[in-house]
Amino acid sequence: MSKYAIQTISENYKMTAFGVTLEDYNDWAGNAAKTAAKKAEITENGKLAELLALADGQEFQINYNLGGKAWRGFGVMGEFDLEGAVVFDFLAGDYLVVPGTGADKDALADAITGNVFGGMLQQITDYQYVGPGNATFVKPADNGEYYGEMWLRVKKVEG
Repeated sequence: MSKYAIQTISENYKMTAFGVTLEDYNDWAGNAAKTAAKKAEITENGKLAELLALADGQEFQINYNLGGKAWRGFGVMGEFDLEGAVVFDFLAGDYLVVPGTGADKDALADAITGNVFGGMLQQITDYQYVGPGNATFVKPADNGEYYGEMWLRVKKVEG
């Protein structure tokens, strides 16, 4: 199993993002295509750069349960008012932090997500993912590769 840590966040926080609703959570190829198209759109129209300039410049890939449907997008930490952007509440509590490294910046967030939801969560028996969302960031590492982390809110399983 991959390594992970538990970090406690003491205060609620917000994230602002642009993204898409995913109608069929199990349509991996279709969802990846919809997500990539949205990323290309907000990159080309400057919306993502505008959002990054309002925040600290760190981009996150955000997955969230929005109105009972899966939602995926790209955004920043903090609350910002931009047309078409959605503001999400992330709650205080314990967070599962799963790190990863790789040579491809764009593929790393998806690789970490695939690792977590492709079996790692089932192997961690002392904590349970409670959502309603998770976020992954990727940044350059010192060795020329990339470093990323996925943060998911969890609760300790009693007994």
